[in-house]
Amino acid sequence: MSEAVQQDWQRRSLAAVWHPCTQMARAQDVPPLPIARGQGPWLFDHQGRRYFDANSSWWVNLFGHADPGLNDAIRHQLDTLPHVMLAGCTHEPAVRLAERLSARTSGALGHLFFGSDGASAVEIALKQSFHSWRNRGQTDKREFVCLKNGYHGETIGALAVTDVAIFRDAYDPLLMRAHIVESPDQRLGNEAQALAAMRSLLLARQGRIAAVIVEPLVQGATGMVMHAPSYLRSLRALCTEFEVHLIADEIAVGCGRTGTFFAWEQTAGDQALQPGDWPDFLLLSKGITGGTMPLSLVLTTEAVFQAFWSQDVTRGFLHSHSYTGNPLACAAANAVLDRFDAGQLRANQAQSGWLTEAFAPLAADGRIAHLRQRGMILAFDVTPRVERFSEAFHLAARRHELLIRPIGQTVYLMPPYLIDAETAAFLAQAVRQTLDEVLHAA
Repeated sequence: MSEAVQQDWQRRSLAAVWHPCTQMARAQDVPPLPIARGQGPWLFDHQGRRYFDANSSWWVNLFGHADPGLNDAIRHQLDTLPHVMLAGCTHEPAVRLAERLSARTSGALGHLFFGSDGASAVEIALKQSFHSWRNRGQTDKREFVCLKNGYHGETIGALAVTDVAIFRDAYDPLLMRAHIVESPDQRLGNEAQALAAMRSLLLARQGRIAAVIVEPLVQGATGMVMHAPSYLRSLRALCTEFEVHLIADEIAVGCGRTGTFFAWEQTAGDQALQPGDWPDFLLLSKGITGGTMPLSLVLTTEAVFQAFWSQDVTRGFLHSHSYTGNPLACAAANAVLDRFDAGQLRANQAQSGWLTEAFAPLAADGRIAHLRQRGMILAFDVTPRVERFSEAFHLAARRHELLIRPIGQTVYLMPPYLIDAETAAFLAQAVRQTLDEVLHAA
């Protein structure tokens, strides 16, 4: 297609589509990139130019775009049962998915509730925590704790436990008050201080806190802030000591992103996780359907489930949406689990190694700091301050066949699980060339 056709799609999009995470006035100067199709890790515009999807389209496309296996699973389900309500009915894809995910926790998290997206999973977990304590007669447990710089979604409840100013501040008057505690940041070496602050709060508000919510190992939306599994082990112990629920938000870091299927598994070290070692709630979304269908999942314990067990309808968990447990989405998620059953984590280990090797020379580049990696997540901070750095880097990267969106001054990659040594080398070269171009222009 011609450049004129490409521009026409941009014009029509700006006129009719209200784009997310976008200041639409700014989009007039920097219009969205019209994408015609996707294949594997690549996206193609209407002129046939290609872009490597280095952020997996907001961290969802685990196996790239238009994956034949996922498409076949959805197509088969489409011909069988596209949808049925999950209130009063059930179906095989939902049951299989719940059973398989429970088995991955050895039954410690044996009950699965279906949501639609990550923020709704957070809402569900917060409500289940509060309501379960209420059902057990502990009505004072209605407060929540989150970490500084944590992100858990943009609905009203999720924003209340999010500490990212650009998302939260405009709606602050609408939000419940959550406690915000120091975050462990391996760049700062402050794990002990963060745990001491958490202990101090749990002690001071003993009997009033329902749950602590955390992104295990990597805080994504504030620049891939990483912490050690030891922090999570200690946090689990604190929550147990003070009888507080622990919510592990694995929406971004689950499904193999950090090197294990659940990021939480890395808290075990060389030992097997015991039932009491797991969080009380574990949330999944994003990659669970491989970037095909919206779906989120809340896994929880027998203790939480039993708190709702009653003939009294008001003690039940009355939360739903029309597409709860949609069979198409469940079929896609089961196809994703098939990949992991077939050895995807071994493949990821090799791929993360290629990324490590390809990006290692950047550690000696004086323009960057804190090159860091956890599995298939790699990030670094750019030290020279550049006005609108994220936008400038994003636009320059397109010229090097790369679709990437930095967070502030942090450049990160969460690529599809389709890396080989040659691809890793290409990514490292494209990132370095983009960095050179942006900083030279500045």
